[in-house]
Amino acid sequence: MPGKILYLIDGNSLLYRSYYAVQRLSTAAGFPTNAIYGFLITLRKILDEAAPGHLGVVFDAPGEKIRREVYQDYKAHRKPMPDDLAAQLPKLKEVLQACRIPLLESPRHEADDVLGCLALQAAAAGFETVIVTTDKDLFQLVDSKIKVFNPAKEKFFDEKTVGKEFGVPPNRVVDVLSLWGDPSDNIPGVPGIGEKTAKALITEHGSLDALLEHPERIKNLRLREAVKNNRDKIEISRKLATIECALDVPFDPVAFQVEEPDKPALARLYSELEFTSLAAGISAGAPLEKKKTRVYRTILAVLDLRRLTGRIREAGFVALDTETDHISPTRARLVGMSFSLEPSEAFYLPLRHDYLGAPAQIPLGQALDILRPVLEDPKIRKIGHNIKYDLIVLRREGLDLQGLDDDTMILSYLLEPNWGRHNLDRLAAAYLQETAIPYQAVVGKGKNEITMNRAPVESAAPYACQDADFALSIARILRPRLEQEGLDSVYRDLERPLIRILADMETAGVRVDEAALRSVSAELEASLRLLEKQIYEHAGLEFNINSPAQLSSVLFQKLLLPAPKKARGSGAVSTAIDVLDGLRDLHPVVPLVIEYRQTAKLKSTYADALPALIDPADGRIHTSYNQAVTSTGRLSSSDPNLQNIPARGPIGKRFRAAFIPEKGRLLLAADYSQIELRVLAHLSEDPALIDIFRRDRDIHAETADRVFGRNAGGTDEERRRRAKIINFSLIYGASAFSLARELETSTREAQEYIDKYYERFPGVKAYLEGLVASAASRGYAETLFGRRRPVPELKQSDRTARDAGRRIALNMPIQGTAADIMKKAMIAAGAELGRRALAARMILQVHDELVFEAPEKERSILDGLVRNVMESACPGFRVPLKVSLGWGASWAEAK
Repeated sequence: MPGKILYLIDGNSLLYRSYYAVQRLSTAAGFPTNAIYGFLITLRKILDEAAPGHLGVVFDAPGEKIRREVYQDYKAHRKPMPDDLAAQLPKLKEVLQACRIPLLESPRHEADDVLGCLALQAAAAGFETVIVTTDKDLFQLVDSKIKVFNPAKEKFFDEKTVGKEFGVPPNRVVDVLSLWGDPSDNIPGVPGIGEKTAKALITEHGSLDALLEHPERIKNLRLREAVKNNRDKIEISRKLATIECALDVPFDPVAFQVEEPDKPALARLYSELEFTSLAAGISAGAPLEKKKTRVYRTILAVLDLRRLTGRIREAGFVALDTETDHISPTRARLVGMSFSLEPSEAFYLPLRHDYLGAPAQIPLGQALDILRPVLEDPKIRKIGHNIKYDLIVLRREGLDLQGLDDDTMILSYLLEPNWGRHNLDRLAAAYLQETAIPYQAVVGKGKNEITMNRAPVESAAPYACQDADFALSIARILRPRLEQEGLDSVYRDLERPLIRILADMETAGVRVDEAALRSVSAELEASLRLLEKQIYEHAGLEFNINSPAQLSSVLFQKLLLPAPKKARGSGAVSTAIDVLDGLRDLHPVVPLVIEYRQTAKLKSTYADALPALIDPADGRIHTSYNQAVTSTGRLSSSDPNLQNIPARGPIGKRFRAAFIPEKGRLLLAADYSQIELRVLAHLSEDPALIDIFRRDRDIHAETADRVFGRNAGGTDEERRRRAKIINFSLIYGASAFSLARELETSTREAQEYIDKYYERFPGVKAYLEGLVASAASRGYAETLFGRRRPVPELKQSDRTARDAGRRIALNMPIQGTAADIMKKAMIAAGAELGRRALAARMILQVHDELVFEAPEKERSILDGLVRNVMESACPGFRVPLKVSLGWGASWAEAK
């Protein structure tokens, strides 16, 4: 019964785990909250799923601990708590106190000792006790009444599980640690005895006492001598590893009873920490209350489907999700659909489940005919997660989804652009404190994985319903927050209309000449063989160039090049690209190795991989454009990543020549010229910079004249190249040191160039300095159109982190504004192509470039259309947006 269950949380263990598990979360003002949030999510899970009647949290108190008197070096190597974690601890304690959860700590003893005291007393009082920790040392407490729960593994450890997982029973854990030691706590143990050996010795001899009483029975001479010669270290280690359970820490069941929280105090704290979903839970009831029972239904009858469409029309909105048999929407067949109109309620409509014993389903055509009036009605709002996927899948089935409203993936991305991932599982955990059903639980994994159409309807239904249900609930949390934070216009005017544009582009795809790619692959293979031969000649032996360990041995042991750093987890010196770059001038083999790696990557990633991505149905590659990945707002692409296809040089031209139009069509490449520098001119309002662009002068040549002087040495081309490096380095926040490396000059000279640049363009200097100050005070950087990126790094005490934050603050407004302008141009171009009913299609977006495919007869129309929409994408801009256009029978020719 709940009243006799006690959960004791190892506070520091859970705090550290949360800190590293939940990354880059902070308030708008830059206060870090990731560890607090992760801690509360785990706490919520415990209270929801285990429902203990009693609970407490134990922390380590600051100050010297009594074990230091036993061994001065105990935990001596431990780094102090990171500043951005230490800042969160007092606030976490405030939240836990508002939850009326008892907090305990001992000034002289560690949290482990307090946990042990409480657990043994509770067990003696008849409680089943669970210690929540990731610390293996606490396994020694496990018995019939005490278990350990590891939140990282989501696994309970009883006596049997400890024996299986740790290799010895709980009452022998200290024996093992006495021999092995504990590197994390700097417990010495016996030199030369590791974990496996320690466990083997204890298992063979039964106990540490038996081993010490008869060391002569140890068969291995080295181990026997090690044990004999280190008796003092063994006893010290045993004392350090043993949890002290006789402290004066009384267990009072009444004090540990789970109570109603102090709701006003908790609401204030959640608001301060900007935990919107947790705050919403308080207004709805207790913040840790049981969730509403879910009601998920499967629709197999036409009458039930008609009733559902009636409810959708009456509600005026629906959250939906599609289930398919392929990860790529351009190859997927619709298997089923889920719909939700109320949180915790959803419906699954199976359509193509095909296995022995599958239930009779509504025929696909009939079901879509019933759904079409509501799904194609733009007045009925559609909510989903990554709704672009559903849009493409339904379009392939002949249904044009209209009325796109909230896409929770993009809503979350705008609010938390630093997260990196915005998959539904993560959002459910973050905003709903829910654990989503894994996809593998429905279709299996590895060799046993099946496609969704082969999955039982009874397994697919709750999985599919949950997706629609979660999307609806999350949208109701995020959309108001988007409006509160002033980001609604970015979603409404940029991101939401772009969904349909990207769906059109993905559906269209781009034709690829497979024979041309095979030819490029053969050329690259020949280049690799030649480079390999040259590398062997310079190295003086043959070896596996692709093996970091062998390459490291050749470079640093045979050729005796200076070794800058170690590789993680191994003794070999790193051969990462930054290491090789620093060595390229010291031996001729190094630049050859760098070129070999680059060539091998081009061959494997593009020349060999692209043909496999060609859809046999139409001979085209259908890349996926990612709207919720980069923290600046730029689009990225995958399968394939078109952003990294080489653009320059002979090999870049060969790759781009493989991208071709259909017969009777041409490709148009439209490229913004120096858009980021033009954005800088607009935002900085620097008169000299604005004047250069308004007079349509060469910005890099003009910069060279102003920084180096008109009579400086070097060719015009070389001076322009160096000025170009300066122009772009400064907006990326480069220091004099990094600029010197790029220009291959001294730091002093690079600083002189920076000073001269700012002297000639004072408005730029004032603007860039203002960006950093603004980001530091507001907690975020912002684009011209209101897109934001939090910059908590500026608040950190670590200099490296602050420098990174400075670079973000400088670069994001410029790069992000350029990305937003591109998105506006894409939306306008897509609308204009549709309005004029042209056969031309927008098929690629790469960096600052758009590529169109069009019949030759539309060439003159498209020339004017594309130039106009791209150059007028940002009315009121202080400098002209310049676009270069090129036509051709391939992407390379169009450039």
